[in-house]
Amino acid sequence: MTTVRERPVLDAGTLVSDELRETIASDVRAKYGHITADVAGRGVGQMLAFLAASAATDKPLSPSPLVDDFWHAFVLRTKDYADFCQAAFGKFVHHQPGFLSREEHGGGKALRARTVEAIMAAGYAVDLEFWPELEIADCSQCHANCHNSPVQNIAQAG
Repeated sequence: MTTVRERPVLDAGTLVSDELRETIASDVRAKYGHITADVAGRGVGQMLAFLAASAATDKPLSPSPLVDDFWHAFVLRTKDYADFCQAAFGKFVHHQPGFLSREEHGGGKALRARTVEAIMAAGYAVDLEFWPELEIADCSQCHANCHNSPVQNIAQAG
């Protein structure tokens, strides 16, 4: 008989110090007054899980609009963000606005599903409240068309 052991699901929020996690959460709450402390704390974790998954793959992944808001807040703290990327991943995870080819990467829904699968494969918890597009949309990457790809493939509007 073969026994399958599931590995524990990791809380990506622990990738940064409590102080930095609270700072990012506070930055998001200051910009978006409707976000509660609970949502902000969980959002930082989902953003960090996204970054960890992004650092572990060569394929572009895409944040949900809400996760992207947390990523923007972290990126604006440039030194903290750069130091975190180097310490956690040994490389910088670029925030690359632009459009990805639907033919090459699938639509927004397929790209977002790949992102959630990558987060789970990396061993991190997925909080589906932060990924609602999986159920309803086949849209672009996020409201600002952000992704982690180091290759910029911008589609020009005709």
